[in-house]
Amino acid sequence: MDDLKQKARFLRNNMTEQEQKLWNIIRNRQFYNYRFLRQYRIGNYIVDFICRSKKIIVEVDGGQHNFDKNIEYDNNRTEYLKSKGYKIIRFWNNDIDNNISGVYEKLQEIFEINTHP
Repeated sequence: MDDLKQKARFLRNNMTEQEQKLWNIIRNRQFYNYRFLRQYRIGNYIVDFICRSKKIIVEVDGGQHNFDKNIEYDNNRTEYLKSKGYKIIRFWNNDIDNNISGVYEKLQEIFEINTHP
């Protein structure tokens, strides 16, 4: 088994608390019947969550993403994923911890869910 496949499996089995909170909202087609996969490999990268039918990637970021070397890596990764036609939405851990309803509303906006009749 290749390293990225093993890493993806490890990440699926060891999600952060914030990833788990978000997964509990979007798993099993609970979010407007959209199917999400977690820790999904695209090229040489693993994304946190992906809705392949809408080509939307959802990332959950902690403080480590503020370091220069990680910012450069994230920017390169984002450019690669965009070049493959994906839209990337990022949420900080503290958004999920302190404003999960705001995260949900942002997902509705990104997925163009009309919540008003």
